[in-house]
Amino acid sequence: MKDPQELIKRFKSRVHVLDGGLATELEKRGHDISGKLWSAQVLLDDPGAIEQLHYDYLKAGADIIITSSYQLTFQGMKEAGYSHEQAEDALWKSVEVAVKARDRYLSELDEDLPEDRKPLIAASIGPYGAYLADGSEYTANYGSGNATEALQNFHRERMALLAKTDADFFAVETIPTIFEGLACQSLAADLGELPVMLTFSCRDGAYLCSGHPMSHVSDLVNLSSPHYLVGVGVNCTAPRHIASLLQKLEAIRTIPIVVYPNSGEGWDAEHRCWVGENDAAHFAEYAREWIKAGANIIGGCCRTGPEHIAQLRALVDSLA
Repeated sequence: MKDPQELIKRFKSRVHVLDGGLATELEKRGHDISGKLWSAQVLLDDPGAIEQLHYDYLKAGADIIITSSYQLTFQGMKEAGYSHEQAEDALWKSVEVAVKARDRYLSELDEDLPEDRKPLIAASIGPYGAYLADGSEYTANYGSGNATEALQNFHRERMALLAKTDADFFAVETIPTIFEGLACQSLAADLGELPVMLTFSCRDGAYLCSGHPMSHVSDLVNLSSPHYLVGVGVNCTAPRHIASLLQKLEAIRTIPIVVYPNSGEGWDAEHRCWVGENDAAHFAEYAREWIKAGANIIGGCCRTGPEHIAQLRALVDSLA
C-alpha cells in the first residue's frame, strides 16, 4: 500500500490539482446518466469513454484522478439486474481504465517523471445516499441506515475489493454526515490496505448537509486511526461557501486539506436545466482564495470539466 505518511508529505509539499466532474462531463459528451447507476452505467456500457475522460483530465494538468466507482455498489448493481460477479468485474474495471489512462498519458511525455510527480489514482467511495439515488447525499435523510454499523456493512465489501486494486488511496466523497465519515475512516483502518481522502458535502459556509458543524470535522481527525487519513475537506459544495468552510478547518494542521466544489450552478427542476454562472476562469479565481487559506489539493466536482482543471493547473503553476 501507499505509505500514508509519504502521501501526506507529498500533498503538503506543493498544491496538487484534482480532476473535475465525471458524470456531468460524460452527460455533456452525450452519455445517458439518468439511471440509478449514473456514471457507473457508462463504465459498464462504454468503458473507453471513462478512460478518455480520465486521460483528458491528465492532459489538462490533473495530478490526481478519481475512479468511476462512486455510484458502483454491490447493492445497486443487484437491483439493476447484474450479478455479484459482474459487480466485482465493474469495480476492478473502474480502476483498470484509470490506470490505462495514466499509462497512456505517461507514455506520451517527453521525459520520465520522478515517482513523486506521477499522477495518483483515488478509488471513489460514494455515500450511502448515492446508492439510494434520491438526493439524500445532500439531505442526510438515511433513516435507519444512518447507524455506524449499518454504514460499515454497506461500504465494507466494495472497499475491501477496491483496496486490492492498483488505486493509491480511497476518495470517500460527498459524505453528508460525520457518522458516515467516521464509519468509512474506521473501516479503511480495519482493512489496512489503502489510506483515505475524506470529503464532506456542505449546505452552506458552516454546516455539513446533515447539520453537523464543519468545525466538528477537526474532531474527527483526532478520533480512531487518524494515521489513515491523507486528506480531509469538502466537495460538491458551491464555490462561494468554500472560503468560510476552510476557516472551520483551521484547527487541522497535520492532514492535507482538500476542496473540490461543484461549478456553483443550480438545477432548475421545472425546466430541467442548469442555471447560473459556469466560467472556468472565475472558478480558478475562487481557487486563489482556497490556496491562500491553506488548501493542499484543489479540483472540481459536478459541472466542472477539463477546461476548469486547465485553469486550476495554470493558477497553481503561476503561484509555484
